Amino acid sequence: MATHPVTVRVVGTGLIGASLGIALSRKGFNVTLSDPSPTAARLARDLGAGEVADEAAEVPELVVVAAPPDVAAQVVVESLSRWPDAVVTDVASVKGAIADAVASAGGDLARYVGSHPMAGRERSGAGAARGDLFEGRAWVVVPTAVSRPEAVELVRQVAIAVGSAVSVMGAREHDAAVAVVSHVPQLAASLVAGRLRDVPDPAVALAGQGLRDVTRIAASDPHLWTQILAANATAVREVLTELRTDLDEVIEALNALETGDGRGALEVVNRTVGNGNAGQSRIPGKHGAARTAYATVVVMVPDTPGALGNLLTDMGDAGVNLEDLHLEHGLGQPFGLAEVSVVPGSVERLLQALDERGWRVHD
Repeated sequence: MATHPVTVRVVGTGLIGASLGIALSRKGFNVTLSDPSPTAARLARDLGAGEVADEAAEVPELVVVAAPPDVAAQVVVESLSRWPDAVVTDVASVKGAIADAVASAGGDLARYVGSHPMAGRERSGAGAARGDLFEGRAWVVVPTAVSRPEAVELVRQVAIAVGSAVSVMGAREHDAAVAVVSHVPQLAASLVAGRLRDVPDPAVALAGQGLRDVTRIAASDPHLWTQILAANATAVREVLTELRTDLDEVIEALNALETGDGRGALEVVNRTVGNGNAGQSRIPGKHGAARTAYATVVVMVPDTPGALGNLLTDMGDAGVNLEDLHLEHGLGQPFGLAEVSVVPGSVERLLQALDERGWRVHD
């Protein structure tokens, strides 16, 4: 990457574009912003994402297209044409369809490098932007077959600059991967949450943390996800077809148990849950490393301002590092259950410190 501050034009100032602008500006990049909505661009500017672009004077070295998936390829082609010396990337979550569209439109694929930061929030728009959105998150760089090495390296270095863990994949490999780890989970969460629409209120009131965990991403933007799923339809369909086979097997097993002819049915149910254990264990752990077996201590935390902060402070004072935290609110109770994950060797020290400081540990 060039030793002087790189000039980056961010096209589209929603959550990803504005967050990237904030992160790059903090790192010393010269960032300019454009958006079809002047108000959105000015809001991103006011949040510290860069300056609103001076269309006449600007000569960017890198253009980052943060437009919706259904128009991203068009904006990439326009950017390649408008700035013939600039490298152009996009941050859409589907890569094959965009690369194909850029090629069909005659875009200069040597200067185009697709990319995908695996970061986001349930909220959208510049108002939800965060400068730390990409820290510790995967960022996939997806070159074309003819992308210039220096163009690939520029995109890679920009992703590294905002704290991402960068990998390089081909477009088809990327789209198949995100179908499994992102797109189908979104659909699964939406399908489970959709079952709640007609459930009686007393039944929904029984919902615990498990349901909240499974359905958290069901709050995502329907319009955006419609575009994403349409662009990656083939890869998503293939995963869903395999999932349907698994569901059919479980349904048949449950039917057998219901009718009393359940020979082999329990094995199917047990194997299904066991396969879930095996798959879940492969999800990377802290800092992207292999998962570590942590011990969990459950502490009752009053639902009052500062209580959770006090717990974490007391843990730090005891010299115990927090590896993970999960908070479950008690139904109708003025407290929550904080599940703090720590290395097993520190459990005894933590329990002693909590007892000395008056915390109630939940058995």
